[in-house]
Amino acid sequence: MAGNSQRRGAVRGSKKGPSGGTGGKNRRSLEGKGPTPKATDRPYHPAAKQAAKAAHRAATSNRAPAGGGPNRTPRGRAGGKKQAETEWIAGRNSIVEALRADLPITGIYVASRIESDDRVKEILKAAGDRSIPLLEASRADLDRFTEGAVHQGVAATVPPYDYLHPEDLLDRAAATGHPPLLVALDGVTDPRNLGAVVRSVAAFGGHGVVVPERRAAGMTASAWKTSAGAAARIPVARATNLTRALQEYQQAGLFVVGLDAGGDVELPDLRLADGPIVVVVGAEGAGLSRLVRETCDQVVSIPMAGRFESLNAGVAAGIALYEVARHR
Repeated sequence: MAGNSQRRGAVRGSKKGPSGGTGGKNRRSLEGKGPTPKATDRPYHPAAKQAAKAAHRAATSNRAPAGGGPNRTPRGRAGGKKQAETEWIAGRNSIVEALRADLPITGIYVASRIESDDRVKEILKAAGDRSIPLLEASRADLDRFTEGAVHQGVAATVPPYDYLHPEDLLDRAAATGHPPLLVALDGVTDPRNLGAVVRSVAAFGGHGVVVPERRAAGMTASAWKTSAGAAARIPVARATNLTRALQEYQQAGLFVVGLDAGGDVELPDLRLADGPIVVVVGAEGAGLSRLVRETCDQVVSIPMAGRFESLNAGVAAGIALYEVARHR
């Protein structure tokens, strides 16, 4: 019976009668709240907390130490990128050559149960004679250390190179009492070419080498090895902007001479060799970049018998430095 609250399952009605409407006050609860925010934008989401921690670590790692600290580069302007903590040399022949070239090796890692030969014996003897730490490592560790290079069961570490500022090379040249003789590399990406240039600079009385900070070879273990020990005597400076560094050299009284196949004069006719000079060498094939070429006071070419022949940066720099030394 309708309205009979005594029957089983019936609900007792309200004495106040039917309730009134909300008058639209609950309309907002029926409206959408827009798209769901990203996880990184929600403060209490794990992804947001992880992103905040990463941002904090990045901010603290980029903060300069108070007072400059011992890691400050000369003049406070060279470098800028965080350098690797160490460089790795992999392979028996490479390490033997590095030891013979007096590279500043800081440690040698040898695989357990390595098959010994004359090269391994020389490495172990040199490590003992020079008090170089000798450590045992698994082949899996050596694979990881050398990033998959062919290590033949032995690897060595050398410290990262300590680059100078381009102006520091002028100070070193002034201390010798001779006109500055520098070499700048434009777009040379092979570290073996850089090592060969450093070796030629040492052979012909140069005072240093300048390399760009980006898109250029650095003083890696391969460059150290190719220099045959000359890297311990010839400083290498790193320029944030090579064109600007060359312009600063010009303001200091140096002539900037570029090597390029389409040069204005040939190398034997160079008349600026007896003064303060910077020889700029470009990459094989590409040559000098446009801005660097426009900055040069003179562009010279190396005469060759073959019309379409070209020389790599290491050979071209050696020929140019020999000609400059002959003029001097």
